[in-house]
Amino acid sequence: MRKLAAVEDARAIMTEGIDWSVWKWLLEKKRVREIADRATAALDRADSEAKANWSDDLKIAYLDLAEADDKPKKRRDNNKTESELDSIDPKVVLTARRIKEADDAAERARLDAEDAFDEAERQMNVNLAREGARKALKTYDLREHAIRTSEAAARSR
Repeated sequence: MRKLAAVEDARAIMTEGIDWSVWKWLLEKKRVREIADRATAALDRADSEAKANWSDDLKIAYLDLAEADDKPKKRRDNNKTESELDSIDPKVVLTARRIKEADDAAERARLDAEDAFDEAERQMNVNLAREGARKALKTYDLREHAIRTSEAAARSR
């Protein structure tokens, strides 16, 4: 994965922000949010580009796993037809599962960072803002890892 300028900008501001005072956070919070949103959008585009190059089987396996997460867990009815996932190479399914887990971890981290920033703003708490910056940095690492995993899967078709 190539470095994304928007992500590098966000990394720089978050790294700086770890040492900011409460007043600096108050003055810079809008700019930090804009930069973080641009980084998230750039990562989303890179993720979409990587996934667009996947094999059809990998796309089906990933979609099946994503849909399974959205539905309540139900006991499988033996009278129902088998899912499309059952006809896909188990190695492809394993790859899809690894990518899905990496995507889920990155999304959880992103939401956690946003929650930390929201709470910091509500409380006007510089320590929570700093923690949000640390969590944002972790989020970028996790998203880039997930995208690299997606790109590797596309190359191994």
